[in-house]
Amino acid sequence: MKKFLLFTFVALPLLVSAQMIGGPDRKANEGGGPYDQLIIRGVTMIDGTGGPPTGPVDIVVEKNKIVDIVSVGVPHIPIDPAQRPKLKTKGNVKEIDATGKYIMPGIIDLHVHTGGPEKAPEAEYTYKLWLANGITTVRGVPAGELEWSLAEKARSASNKIVAPRMISFHRPGTGKEWEGRKILTPADAKEWVQYAKKKGVDGLKLGAHRPEIMKALLDEANALGMGSTAHLAQSGVAQMNALDASRLGLTSMTHFYGLFESMYENHDVQPWPLDINYGDEQHRFGQVARQWNLVKPGGEKWNALLDEFIERDFYINPTMTIYSAGRDVMAARNADWHAKYTLPTQMDFFTPSRLSHGAYWFDWTTEDEIEWKRFYHVWMQFLNDYKNRGGKVTVGSDSGFIYNLYGFGTVLELEMLQEAGFHPLEVVRAATMHGAEEIFKPLKKPIEFGVIREGLLADMIIVGENPLQNLKVLYGTGAVRLNDETGKPERVGGVELTIKDGIVYDAKQLLKDVEQMVNKQKAERPDATKVNLKQN
Repeated sequence: MKKFLLFTFVALPLLVSAQMIGGPDRKANEGGGPYDQLIIRGVTMIDGTGGPPTGPVDIVVEKNKIVDIVSVGVPHIPIDPAQRPKLKTKGNVKEIDATGKYIMPGIIDLHVHTGGPEKAPEAEYTYKLWLANGITTVRGVPAGELEWSLAEKARSASNKIVAPRMISFHRPGTGKEWEGRKILTPADAKEWVQYAKKKGVDGLKLGAHRPEIMKALLDEANALGMGSTAHLAQSGVAQMNALDASRLGLTSMTHFYGLFESMYENHDVQPWPLDINYGDEQHRFGQVARQWNLVKPGGEKWNALLDEFIERDFYINPTMTIYSAGRDVMAARNADWHAKYTLPTQMDFFTPSRLSHGAYWFDWTTEDEIEWKRFYHVWMQFLNDYKNRGGKVTVGSDSGFIYNLYGFGTVLELEMLQEAGFHPLEVVRAATMHGAEEIFKPLKKPIEFGVIREGLLADMIIVGENPLQNLKVLYGTGAVRLNDETGKPERVGGVELTIKDGIVYDAKQLLKDVEQMVNKQKAERPDATKVNLKQN
């Protein structure tokens, strides 16, 4: 999402680049490793493929790669030490006793923005929230201005900063060398894609461009091995819906824009109210949910769209989480994590305003929430049907808008996939293996992370509770459970260790670092420590 979509998608990243503060250099006490040998002992493994958990296993990592996964016994029986891989006696080595705990691949979030001067001006804040909630790979769409995000990507790749690994997608026409230029012709479109490829951009974040421009962008991107995704905004979706774009070579879509429009039963465009003004964000976001009754679940157009997407191996990155406040804005505004982990500037950005993108609660009604609940019911049914036919659904959050906080919004997306009908193992697969497959598909290469397997990169998370039993234990704030011995509720779970590229981060300490940043800003801005809604 970007501020004021009517402006085009060039202006905001330039604003971000002028003031966004990149991640500071990683300190000596931030993350251990990579190690000559790291052995994670006695853990129950959820490998990310959709297969059932297995354990206890010992997982051996050398530098940043998994080199061995050894079954060391059966549940409830003491482990025979003779079965276990031996720890080297020389070099930089480490053991982690993970007995009774769970390990899964790091989460891959394919729709992120890093923040910005109005919300979260220091990237360290966002990076640590991502890692603390188990996210080891992010795809910026974009993360920030082109040159800035590519520099941060390189620093993350060399582990100079505390941050997930980064995939960098950008909007056509962005980049310093393109300042003052516009993409007006197919030739312009191809020239920009070639420019982006040379700069090191991984893929394109597209809008609902006119057909000849869309085709040129996609033809060149596909020829150069670059990925593509699209936010097919309502302002252009009448001439470029998801079906249209996929036929031109688009490999994935984000959000829902263009999906419903591809299978309307009795309309060709959404029948907006006649006083609609797209610049009024409550009109825009309040009305878009009213599409739920324009399609026929299980109907001919519905099934034809499913079949055509399957045929093209099309990826859907729904980002349900970012619009979830529309179903219950009161719950979103008062989520458990805001008090400790939401910066005052970020909360200010969330609160009702005609100037902040996504702060469209000007006069949000019960009827609006009912329409959004109905919309989600139909949207989720399509996603579940697509998954059941073998379609690839991935995880994205778009956090930083609409009361969704970085990291926490990603875990909420996992919960919403389960609500849509995904088995928790299918949820984990969407968040790990399928996300990796979407990243590596344009490169025509096998995945390098996203599954716990020998030979793949060591991107994993360790949690003390079973995430399949309750996905809430992945939240940095954990889940609330009654302790029957004390008779009092307590917090359980939360990611304990996040391993990115073989480096082991203490997820709880990362959250403490974030809390300190929040407290520092609260002290500097005492007037902004509470949601600025007067309560009588």
